[in-house]
Amino acid sequence: MRLTGTFLDEISHDIPHQNWGPQEWAKDFLAMRTIGIDTVILIRSGHKRWLTYPSDILIEREGCYRPPLDLVDLFLTLAEQHDMAFFFGTYDSGRYWSAGDFRKEVDLNRAVVDEVWGRYGKRAAFKGWYLTQEVSRRSKGIIDLYATMGRHCKEVSGGLPTLISPWIDGPKAVSSYDALTEKGDGISLAAHEAEWGEVMAGIRGAIDIVAFQDGHVDFHALPDFLAVNKALAEKHGLRSWSNVETFDRDMPIKFPPIKWEKLLLKLEAAEKAGAEKAITFEFPHFLSPNSCYPQAGHLFRRYCEHFGVRPGWKEPVRHIPL
Repeated sequence: MRLTGTFLDEISHDIPHQNWGPQEWAKDFLAMRTIGIDTVILIRSGHKRWLTYPSDILIEREGCYRPPLDLVDLFLTLAEQHDMAFFFGTYDSGRYWSAGDFRKEVDLNRAVVDEVWGRYGKRAAFKGWYLTQEVSRRSKGIIDLYATMGRHCKEVSGGLPTLISPWIDGPKAVSSYDALTEKGDGISLAAHEAEWGEVMAGIRGAIDIVAFQDGHVDFHALPDFLAVNKALAEKHGLRSWSNVETFDRDMPIKFPPIKWEKLLLKLEAAEKAGAEKAITFEFPHFLSPNSCYPQAGHLFRRYCEHFGVRPGWKEPVRHIPL
C-alpha cells in the first residue's frame, strides 16, 4: 500500500513553520505527485487568530489576523495543476471547542463553510471537507458536532464527501507539550470498539470517510485496532482510510520524521486490514525532500527505493473515486 494523500499543516499546533511561499509550495506539490499523491487535505483553515485565507467572518467575529497570502487559493491552484483532489479543513477556534462549547464551535464553522463554498466552491479541485475537530473517545457532544457539521457541508456543496481523522486513545496518546512518550495503559480494544460503534452509528449519512491516526498504539497492537476500525466503518456505511503518520511518537523530541522501518510496518498493517486509501500527516514536514528536517529527505529516498519510484518522474494519475 502506498501513500496517496497527505494533510497540509500550514497552521500548526506543535511543529515548526517552514515559511514557504508559492515557489516552495509549487516545488513540494511536484514532489507529492512524483510519489503518487492525488489528494491533499488542509488540516485546518485557521486556529485561534491565525488564518490560511482572508476570512471576513473570522476577522470580524474572532479578531483574526488577515494573512498576507491566500493559501486556500494557492493550494487549489496547485492541486488543479497536478490533478489532485483538495479537501478543505474547517476552523479550530482554540477556545469554544476546547472548553466544551460545541454549539458555538458549530455555529461559527457553519458560517465559515458557507463563506468558503461561496468563494471557492466552483474551483475544479475542491472535492471534499475535513472536520478538523479530532477526538479519541465518545466525548460529550462529539456525535452532534460531527453529524451537524457533516450534514451542513454536504448540503451546501451538493453532497461532497466529508472526512474525519480521530485518534486511538492508546499508550502513546500524550500531550505534545509533555516530555513523556507514553502514559501507561491505553484504551482496550473492546472499549474502543464499543465507543466508536456508537459514534459511527450517530454520524452515519453525515460523515463519509474515517481515517484513524495510527501512531498512538504500540506497533504490535496496531493490526488489531486497524481491523476493528475497518469492520466498524463497513458496518455503519463509512469508508475506511488510514492516517499513516510519518512522524515518530517514540522520541522525546517532538516530532522528528519516522524511521523508515516503522513507516513500512504501518503501511503493511493498513494494507492487511483492508484500508481503502493511505493518507499521512504529513508529507511537507516529514516525508518531503524539501523539508526543514534533513531526515525527511532520507525517508523520501527510502520510500522511493522501496516502491521503485524515480524522483522527478511523474507517475500516471490513479484516482480513487470520491
